[in-house]
Amino acid sequence: MDADSDVALDILITNVVCVFRTRCHLNLRKIALEGANVIYKRDVGKVLMKLRKPRITATIWSSGKVICTGATSEEEAKFGARRLARSLQKLGFQVIFTDFKVVNVLAVCNMPFEIRLPEFTKNNRPHASYEPELHPAVCYRIKSLRATLQIFSTGSITVTG
Repeated sequence: MDADSDVALDILITNVVCVFRTRCHLNLRKIALEGANVIYKRDVGKVLMKLRKPRITATIWSSGKVICTGATSEEEAKFGARRLARSLQKLGFQVIFTDFKVVNVLAVCNMPFEIRLPEFTKNNRPHASYEPELHPAVCYRIKSLRATLQIFSTGSITVTG
């Protein structure tokens, strides 16, 4: 490739996972009976609640811990988490929105070329590992950023961190 032919890469954030606490005990049975868009997993001891706008799925435990997945930005994740806390308040719980934290971000991008995985792994040995019998991608870990890249031979890259 020439130095003149710069190609802009589109990095798309596909999932933001966040956690928050309600600082109160939650009655899962009450949430399941009175809440909207709820799935009660009694055997596991959790409730799944879905919001339409923003499109978020929340996992709620009786301890008051809530995990929200499906947002496409940090702002959307916080807005969805606060909206979920508000809906729990409307069900009669004394919810206090605390300890909000983004715990994981997943992004994807496509390179405009294919990647030779054995050569790539050999040239980046301490950080890259490739086991084609187990997984079709190279696992490239960046310790300083606490990120993991799954690099496929097609040029598709998935970034988790």
